[in-house]
Amino acid sequence: MLPQEQINSYISELPEWQRKLLVRFRQLIHSTDAEVEETWKWNSPHFDHNGIMIGLQGFKEHVAVWFHKGSLIKDPKSLFEKLAKGEEKGMRSYKLAEGDAINEAAFVDLVKQAVALNVKGTKLTDAKPTRKALVLPDDLGNVLHKDPTAWANWEGFTYSCKKEYIEWVTDAKQDETRKRRIAQALEMIREGKDKEDAHRVGS
Repeated sequence: MLPQEQINSYISELPEWQRKLLVRFRQLIHSTDAEVEETWKWNSPHFDHNGIMIGLQGFKEHVAVWFHKGSLIKDPKSLFEKLAKGEEKGMRSYKLAEGDAINEAAFVDLVKQAVALNVKGTKLTDAKPTRKALVLPDDLGNVLHKDPTAWANWEGFTYSCKKEYIEWVTDAKQDETRKRRIAQALEMIREGKDKEDAHRVGS
């Protein structure tokens, strides 16, 4: 199946409010960048131009647009999810819940910047590092890598959210507790739950 067909099928199976948002996001991306290429990565629609650029995904309570070089993009209208001070470089997401409207002008500006970064060949490593890299435990990393949706969500999480999950898993005193937490973390990460959700999880 061609990427366009996979994307069409994916969007058609979403709830109506999510479907309308993703259709419009798709239109805006294409109208902004005539050379954009639709691809299918990590079980979700992606839009590439000289490399990976933007991803779309529908979750239970929101839809998300991932900008893979979002930390290098200026966001004067604050569309991106707020980050803690000193947050790591990487992806940034624009999330909308049911009833929310797209700030189309601001979104188009983000897309233009994303295209310019890729055309220029700018890499995330060109940005100044802000925090020490987190070490993903092998056991947690293995289960995430085996689940494309969970891994894509993990890649889009903020530094502090990842840190919260990692500390929650590694703080377990017994093997059984650690295994249980990894299983719970996988489910929450697959659903795109953020650090606040992780913080509320029991032992």
